Amino acid sequence: MNSAPLSDVSAYQPFLGTYKPRLDDKGRLILPAKFRGQLAPGLVMTRGQERCLFVFPMDEFRRMHDQLRRAPLTSKQARDYLRVFLSGASDELPDKQGRVSIPANLRAYAGLDRDVAVIGAGTRMEIWDATAWDTYLAEQETGYADTAEEVFPEAMF
Repeated sequence: MNSAPLSDVSAYQPFLGTYKPRLDDKGRLILPAKFRGQLAPGLVMTRGQERCLFVFPMDEFRRMHDQLRRAPLTSKQARDYLRVFLSGASDELPDKQGRVSIPANLRAYAGLDRDVAVIGAGTRMEIWDATAWDTYLAEQETGYADTAEEVFPEAMF
């Protein structure tokens, strides 16, 4: 079996890890070097849950949008979700230094000032206010072991 090496950015690579960069005075974020290859062709950032930002590579956003647009327009819940999710979305292209601008409305939504946490979340990257991330993680770690069995009953951990 021939598998692509982990350094091959054309192969799917999940976003993993936690990074603690700082926003510059213009609201730009230097993307973690490990994520730059996947995000260099373009990305979409939008509101996430728990007051963080979701950042998708363009191809992943297209795949996700294709699924979302199949939701019935007769569903108020689907319409509400799509409005909030897409109205805050911004397509961005990182510069040659691997920086990406975070629009002011998204910085305000996530409470981003200077210190941020960038986490890998599989198919996406998330951007959190660093203090909010630390608080969230501390709260979630207590139930982490119990949650695995409930959410992934078939998984072998």
